[in-house]
Amino acid sequence: MADALELDALWENFHRVVNMTSAELADWLRVRDSGELTEPLPDDAGSPLGQHVLAILQKRRMDLTEDDLRAMRKVVDMVTSQTDLENEPAAEDTRRRHRLMTIGHDPLKA
Repeated sequence: MADALELDALWENFHRVVNMTSAELADWLRVRDSGELTEPLPDDAGSPLGQHVLAILQKRRMDLTEDDLRAMRKVVDMVTSQTDLENEPAAEDTRRRHRLMTIGHDPLKA
């Protein structure tokens, strides 16, 4: 398990890059996976990483597992490598935005 300082930093970074609420992310995952005639069960919507982010958002810091910490690091790395969090572009790339939204980051959200 990470030490307290590392855990605090990871927790802060994760919640800085994941700017969607758990409700917004759950809704997005269901919408993203729905087809013309079907909609997935809520627990089956989205990628495994998107589902893991959703589960982490519903946890307290003290309840995190090593698997959660790995997923949090991965999300922080993915978002920071694909975005400029200080100067987020308006609506440049819909596909990129939707890909980031599947892990809880909406580039258009303040």
